[in-house]
Amino acid sequence: MYESVLIPTDGSGDMSVVADHGVALAEKFGADVHTLHVVDDRAYGSVPDDVQQRVEETLTADGEDATKAVAQRALEAGLDAVREVRWGNPPAGIVAYATENDIGLIVMGTHGRTGYDRYLLGSVTEKVVRVAPMPVLTVSVSDEREDEPAAGISVPDPIQEN
Repeated sequence: MYESVLIPTDGSGDMSVVADHGVALAEKFGADVHTLHVVDDRAYGSVPDDVQQRVEETLTADGEDATKAVAQRALEAGLDAVREVRWGNPPAGIVAYATENDIGLIVMGTHGRTGYDRYLLGSVTEKVVRVAPMPVLTVSVSDEREDEPAAGISVPDPIQEN
């Protein structure tokens, strides 16, 4: 069903849950895994010229580390992995990459923000869901504790054999 799965990453600790789901689906379908980090260049336009290059190098290195962590999970599962770091608007960059590379499924995390917080911060995942021409699977990740589900909530295995 899916020949390629894109797992965009922001490098946060929550990404391990998202990567697990994406890699499990890719493994189930024998798909390649693509991982992408898009540095939001709009956030760094006011950086002074004398430190601009260092900031760009640092943010690019952070993106390389983030994509390497996701790709490593795919490689450990015996899957092919492709990594890329881009600069630009994250939602547009994710959709452009997915379209350019004929991605079958995008797997992204969502923090489940609501109300004023969501309005203020916007949501990269929400924007991708609205415009992507391919399916987008959203994986809820907690802002509270990365390693434990909320009290009373069980977390099912993302892929169960029938």
